[in-house]
Amino acid sequence: MSLPNIHLIETPEELHLVEDLQREVWPGSETDVVPMHMMVTVVHNGGLVLGAFEEEKLIGFVYGFPGLETTPDGPRPKHCSHQMGIHPDYRDSGVGFALKRAQWQMVRHQGLDHITWTYDPLLSRNARLNIAKLGAVCITYRESEYGEMRDGLNAGLPSDRFQLDWWINSRRVEKRLSKRPRPTLKLSHVYRSGLRPLYTPHTRTDNLIQPPEFVPPLEDRLLLVEIPVNFMELKSQDFALARDWRFFSRELFETAFAKDYIVTDFVFDANEGNPRGMYVLTHGESTLDDFE
Repeated sequence: MSLPNIHLIETPEELHLVEDLQREVWPGSETDVVPMHMMVTVVHNGGLVLGAFEEEKLIGFVYGFPGLETTPDGPRPKHCSHQMGIHPDYRDSGVGFALKRAQWQMVRHQGLDHITWTYDPLLSRNARLNIAKLGAVCITYRESEYGEMRDGLNAGLPSDRFQLDWWINSRRVEKRLSKRPRPTLKLSHVYRSGLRPLYTPHTRTDNLIQPPEFVPPLEDRLLLVEIPVNFMELKSQDFALARDWRFFSRELFETAFAKDYIVTDFVFDANEGNPRGMYVLTHGESTLDDFE
């Protein structure tokens, strides 16, 4: 697929297209669709709606607005990236990366250096984009961030989320978005450092994996934390197992962040038909920069 045409969306006519695309990405709950009139207000007051087009068809969008964050020195401006949606037929095609790169450029032109957004930490596709490819990091876990959600993707589980920090002027991010970015890490790269997973999930007879009963002690300076590579498929096959993963990962990440670990990378490996996905958590000055 060739790169999509990306431009700012500001007219009511094109913002109606964003409304329609939301219904395809998050089906089943009209109340979760951000209406056109709200997006018009946002773009007329410093916010950004960027659309990715294939000819005249909208295939993806990203939407955000200026916000404030609390710091020891008082309130500080940032950009809050609220939504990104990709048409189901164009997922894993690079559209999401292209939209975030355009957002990165636009927000830097506004004089800001920090973008935040949330995503479900059990979604490996999102982790690969947000952490591995874009270079965002995470130190914040938010329980039930959006309350009870009713759309087809999120209904039934607590809406726990990572809140990401994307420091868009940092060397780390600039390297990830350069014309020659660092290749996505594979397990073989990580294993060369001597690092091993914190735990190995049990693989059941139906090939679904289940988490350990208890969170292991978090003692090493670098941790590898495995999650299911296709959580939505697992959820559709065994909802109780999906809940187990939600509450296990909640305890693990909240414990890790309380101990000053930072999510700094995500490792995905197809592993000859047995794909695996793992977060890299670092403590102190420990990094995997040798692989960048």
